[in-house]
Amino acid sequence: MMAQYLSIKRAHPDCLLFYRMGDFYEMFFDDAVKASEALDITLTKRGRHAGEDIPMCGVPVHSHEGYLSRLIRKGFKVAVCEQMEDPAEAKKRGAKSVVERGVIRLVTPGTITEDALLDARSHNYLAALAEAQGGLGLAWLDMSTGDFQVQAVAAKTLGAAIARLAPGELLVSERILQQADLFELFRDWRDILTPLPAARFDSTNAKKRLETLYGVRALDGFGAFSRAELAAGGVLVDYVELTQKGKLPRLGAPRRLAEGAVMEIDAATRRNLELSETLGGERKGSLLSVIDRTVTGAGARLLAQHLSAPLTDPAAIGRRLDMVQFFADQHSLRADLRDRLRRCPDVERALSRLTLGRGGPRDLASVRDALGVIPGLKAVLRGGDLGVPPDGIEDALGQLGEHGVLVDRLARALDADLPILTRDGGFIAPGYHAGLDELRGLRDESRRLIAALQSRYAEMSGVAALKIKHNNVLGYYIEVPPKQAERMGEPFIHRQTIASSVRYATVELGELEDKIRSAGDKALALELELFADLLGEVTLRSEEIAAAARALAALDAASSLAELAVDRRYVRPQVEEGTAFRIEGGRHPVVEAGLSGAFVANECDLADTQRLWLITGPNMAGKSTFLRQNALIAILAQMGSFVPADAARIGVVDRLFSRVGAADDLARGRSTFMVEMVETAAILNQAGPRALVILDEIGRGTATFDGLSIAWAVVEHLHEVNRCRALFATHYHELTALAAKLPALSCHCMRVKEWQGDVVFLHEVGAGTADRSYGIHVARLAGLPSAVIGRAETILHSLEKGEQSSAVSKLADDLPLFAAAVRQTHTPSAPPAPSAVETALAEVDPDAMTPREALEALYRLKGLV
Repeated sequence: MMAQYLSIKRAHPDCLLFYRMGDFYEMFFDDAVKASEALDITLTKRGRHAGEDIPMCGVPVHSHEGYLSRLIRKGFKVAVCEQMEDPAEAKKRGAKSVVERGVIRLVTPGTITEDALLDARSHNYLAALAEAQGGLGLAWLDMSTGDFQVQAVAAKTLGAAIARLAPGELLVSERILQQADLFELFRDWRDILTPLPAARFDSTNAKKRLETLYGVRALDGFGAFSRAELAAGGVLVDYVELTQKGKLPRLGAPRRLAEGAVMEIDAATRRNLELSETLGGERKGSLLSVIDRTVTGAGARLLAQHLSAPLTDPAAIGRRLDMVQFFADQHSLRADLRDRLRRCPDVERALSRLTLGRGGPRDLASVRDALGVIPGLKAVLRGGDLGVPPDGIEDALGQLGEHGVLVDRLARALDADLPILTRDGGFIAPGYHAGLDELRGLRDESRRLIAALQSRYAEMSGVAALKIKHNNVLGYYIEVPPKQAERMGEPFIHRQTIASSVRYATVELGELEDKIRSAGDKALALELELFADLLGEVTLRSEEIAAAARALAALDAASSLAELAVDRRYVRPQVEEGTAFRIEGGRHPVVEAGLSGAFVANECDLADTQRLWLITGPNMAGKSTFLRQNALIAILAQMGSFVPADAARIGVVDRLFSRVGAADDLARGRSTFMVEMVETAAILNQAGPRALVILDEIGRGTATFDGLSIAWAVVEHLHEVNRCRALFATHYHELTALAAKLPALSCHCMRVKEWQGDVVFLHEVGAGTADRSYGIHVARLAGLPSAVIGRAETILHSLEKGEQSSAVSKLADDLPLFAAAVRQTHTPSAPPAPSAVETALAEVDPDAMTPREALEALYRLKGLV
């Protein structure tokens, strides 16, 4: 057995090997050590190899998916090795024969299909990056849904593209990994990288592989792909086939994402804006968590995909907005549609498992139930006086298709109570197949005969406690208590004696068992044939079913955005070509959702004559919120959603940049200031006239004049070179002087109100500049000691009076802490006499006291105080 194990392990050196032994997946040697640590399970040993004990651990087959999920999340790859024959067959070759085993699949982060291992509301992309003819190509697919896309990318936009996908696994050529200009980028994604030999990325072989997969002589019908895109797409198919041991799920035709078709948002900006998860890594509190009102897993995944890749084509954005408008205007229709969609299972992922050969009866039921919802949906969308639905709704209605015949067959074929696995049997409904009903009748009749036989044997032997039982080793056997064994004569044949009972057999019972086994085996075999037949019909219609699944997801996503718009008072934005950016009564969607009171709305107009806003004002006044809300409104508008505002007119934003918040990067030895400078450099080097940039507190983290100088130069560069729409928040009030020489710069500030010595933040943005930062007031709100606040006010007044250098020198000479120390040195005071409490406490000996004496002493001390 160990020879077999080592042979299989040598073929999969980079994977943990789940080696099937009966009801467990066992792991040995280093695999066992790693898995026991990762899963926190017991590490034991079994046998010896090369004179050393063999480490061993295992997980139960029936619950292995939970352990598998934990291993995949921790970055492991797992080879699942199954028993390929019945142990009884192996024994026929000899008592020492080993059951034949083989790896049936490799489980990697990007090739998961099981619901238990996946997030139902998120895509799990497997991506590949290839290089050919001097260009880069990126391809990605979701094995659980069959979605397959490719894109040509440049080195400078590669990071944003990968951040948009957030793949579970990224395949790269070993040759690309050695390129200096991409080295830093790959450091950000090193946890998901899977390096492969450069030979696997050959574009000619990749093209042939794709043509074979789709049964075409040329791929021109799918799009004009570059050699790099073909190489990336081909290596994905190759890797999936490799990990699934020759099996492929249903993969949709590759779709090419055109250059500039989506808003590019780099990883830092996504992180700063908390689009899909917060800075703490949680979904709750992100923009996605606030806008997601979907009722199906497929709809949630589509909504997340739209949020991650906002469009740049006003016509395409308009089609999405038309769908949202249609559902927002039809309250009863929207409620009815969403109620029907709630009953719709995740047919996309069920279909993928079925076509991969990994599906079960419940996946067939998911197909049945999802397709069964379609007639009612069509009736809702075409009923009443709704007028002509928008193009997007019409397209969805067309894609839903007609599936009555398939739904009827699945409804007749599948039983009400379905097992998870086909091998468990019992999933075909009674009455569907006469032959199966007959076999089940024979099996069930035999079981009734077993019960009758037990009664007869009990009466014959006079042992009322006699039972007929079954296990996998003995089959059916007769069991009686040890004290009754003396009564068991003919025709009972002794089989086994254990502490609690004695077991027997009879010729009649053996013959009956053969009949039961034969009928049960034949019934299960026929059920498996019927399952294969049903699976064949589903597979034959897989493209139609996949189209219907996409349409259901589109309807869910659009109706959920309409529900959001009505509930939160969002308005339809006007998205157009050009560089307009006017938001009236804009609100931050996440902050507003978390407030119990009203959100203070603000205007923002980045017209060409004032495309760069310089915003001053104190901390806690809302500068960062204002910056973020305008970026989020642009994203929402271009993903096809209504926006939190009274009105919005937005010229398409092709790239969005954000430098908001402070964080260091200790893994790379980068300080907070260094991280800020790196991100600012990326903005200044890449932002163009159609970009939107938000910058907050550039220049902090270094000396005051250094920071001011950097911030000054950045503002000038944004105005003169990038010429983009930008919001720039700062505490450097000196920058407001730039308004005199930069015509497109407009000064705005966060308004505050001073009232009876206190400061009230109004959270309003208005024209003009702030004359103070109110930092000491914020420090007081944060709870700094009153002595520190008082001293800070004294220092501030001194600095504001005269020249900084002389003021600082004078303050240093008069620091109150040092002055107190000097006074104490020159005028030492005599130590105070001990108090009565201290005198009494000095006389107490705790070690010599009983508990009662200690309690009395405590009362006495309290009395002295």
